[in-house]
Amino acid sequence: MQRDGLLMTAVQATIRAGLATLEVYDSDLHVDYKEDRSPLTLADTRSHEIIAGYLKHTGVPVLSEEGKTIPAAERRRWQRLWVVDPLDGTKEFIKHMGEFTINIALVENERPTLGAIFVPVKNVLYFGRLEDGSYRLDDPQALAGLAHADAAGDARGATRQLKARSTRLPLDPGAHTPFVIVGSRSHATPELHAYVDQKRRELGAVTFVSAGSSLKYCLVAEGRADVYPRLGPTMEWDTAAGQVIAEAAGATVIRHDTGGPMTYNKEDLLNPWHVVTRKVLRKE
Repeated sequence: MQRDGLLMTAVQATIRAGLATLEVYDSDLHVDYKEDRSPLTLADTRSHEIIAGYLKHTGVPVLSEEGKTIPAAERRRWQRLWVVDPLDGTKEFIKHMGEFTINIALVENERPTLGAIFVPVKNVLYFGRLEDGSYRLDDPQALAGLAHADAAGDARGATRQLKARSTRLPLDPGAHTPFVIVGSRSHATPELHAYVDQKRRELGAVTFVSAGSSLKYCLVAEGRADVYPRLGPTMEWDTAAGQVIAEAAGATVIRHDTGGPMTYNKEDLLNPWHVVTRKVLRKE
């Protein structure tokens, strides 16, 4: 499948899965818990099934939380794979805060190169490719059309139409005053608080904004936030789609410890701490 087809498949899968999560979101919610005590809902399961149904037609293997037990030796043979989070922000979902997303990214040679993020409650789609940028679509009619489009149609034409109806990111390419830091709503760490305090000492006026799920990457991609320091644990499926949306919009994603790039399909799927920024930061 060509890249336009891969992008449109990811876009359609995120939207259809997102609509399915809303059916659960608006009903009486039952929550189960995994062995690590992290929450699991029917929405996670439905979303995963819908996405898997779409992606199987691409012939590209899938890595998600549900498939984390796939041996590293097998995954090492994958030069290209989908990295999926069928429901990112489960805690926000359970609390009915609306800040949850559906995330799909294509990883090639250890780097996310295209992806889609759908925000069901806000009915907003983010999508992007490293070669031609990131976009935001919040046209209800267009989104409804995408949800029911013929997946076997003209992918190149569909991609052109999709970009034409969307807004290219960043929305706000200028510098902010004050400097805006976005951070986790449910997973704030002492290191994050220390980072914010340090920036306030360096820069003076700094605004801190809390957000859930991959929305933090999207805020940097949009230009609404200057930096997202993720100084806490994440897994590859938590970050791949957000990373490609941010990078395709001109932002940079680097490891906090080395300043090097983030890589994917590692033997250990736990990510290093990392920083997403749309400008060169002052020396740490």
